[in-house]
Amino acid sequence: MKKIIVYKSLIVAFLLGIVIFVGFPSCNEYPNAYKHTNGLPEILYVQVPDAAVSDSLLDGAFMGSTVCLVGNNLRSIHELYFNDQKAILNTSYITDHTLIVNVPGNIPVEVTDKIYMVAWSGDTISYDFKTKVPAPTVSSISCEYAPEGSEAILYGDFFIDDPNEPLQIEMAGNLPVTDIISIEKNQIHFIVPEGAQKGYMNVTTIYGSGRSKFQYKDDRGMILDWDNSNANGGWRAGNTSDVDGISGKYVVFKGDLSNGDWNEDNFSFNLWGTSNGRPQGDFFDASDLSNYLFKFEINVLTPWSADAMQIVFTPWSTSNTNSYYGDENYPRALWIPWATTGSYQTDGWITVTIPMTDFKYGPTGSPLAPLGTGNYGGLSMFVWNGGVSGTSCTTEMHLDNIRVVPVDK
Repeated sequence: MKKIIVYKSLIVAFLLGIVIFVGFPSCNEYPNAYKHTNGLPEILYVQVPDAAVSDSLLDGAFMGSTVCLVGNNLRSIHELYFNDQKAILNTSYITDHTLIVNVPGNIPVEVTDKIYMVAWSGDTISYDFKTKVPAPTVSSISCEYAPEGSEAILYGDFFIDDPNEPLQIEMAGNLPVTDIISIEKNQIHFIVPEGAQKGYMNVTTIYGSGRSKFQYKDDRGMILDWDNSNANGGWRAGNTSDVDGISGKYVVFKGDLSNGDWNEDNFSFNLWGTSNGRPQGDFFDASDLSNYLFKFEINVLTPWSADAMQIVFTPWSTSNTNSYYGDENYPRALWIPWATTGSYQTDGWITVTIPMTDFKYGPTGSPLAPLGTGNYGGLSMFVWNGGVSGTSCTTEMHLDNIRVVPVDK
């Protein structure tokens, strides 16, 4: 127990030293810059790098987690492996007696349940330690409204298909997915089964089960779907169609775009609280924006390469949003998926997710503070400006199921 107390103090001092260290401009100004040592390293034990719980010793840790090796002559370590997966070493987190490192996030090919320390001398020393694989995480789906019989993609992590216990997907109502096209660690391609209902999805592997952080066909917080919810009300109701939609009618944006030129009739719609008989108030509880996500489905049929999708919430009492469009002091979200690639087009319908905390930009991208409660009773979406220079284009995009949903923990 005496050794544990001594090394616990070393860890606390080491972590404090890191905090102090980052405040200085250059490590070259210090004569005690990191230097590796000779000889062989020794691990006495492994623990979490948290002084508050550092008496808890570990015999294993999950992939991607952070651990602290405690021992002797640890600066003699040149390379470090968990099973056959190489860890990334940061000398700022290595002393003679402590080494803080992230367990590699890749699945080992050969499982030996050991840490291997390769010394600068070339010698290898092992230490018994299990690398645990977490249960799958199911973060998102390519389209939350993917029709039955269509191909969809689940995104997440730790999608492990073990031959002795194959990966399984289950839709709401215990409906199994029987047609899985391909499985990778971070994504699964599958066919949405007949009879798929609204609700959460589950993925089960040999390492456990994970519930989706979204709902399939999620209609919570629906603001506008061009069928039933909040029938269009505003200066521009938008041009609608129901051809090749995913859930009835949708709005069509179609025409020419050219770096800040207005094409408002073809690329906008308004929904004003006072114009459609909706009860006064916000669409959702806006007292804590971090609890909510703005979502919609979109199908970009032809390349889009100019201007931003601007998403502007306004107070319920507002009966004309034109004054807000170009107001540099009025926050909104900007969605510009073509900005990094030069052009953007989807392969069918996808779901777009924007945290409500990201409604914090002016029309040309200037940073602003998000709006408070009482400002989320109307909504306008239009394509214009964004502060990013693009290439003139003629494009067509379809939008549906505008909603604000709670963050699923």
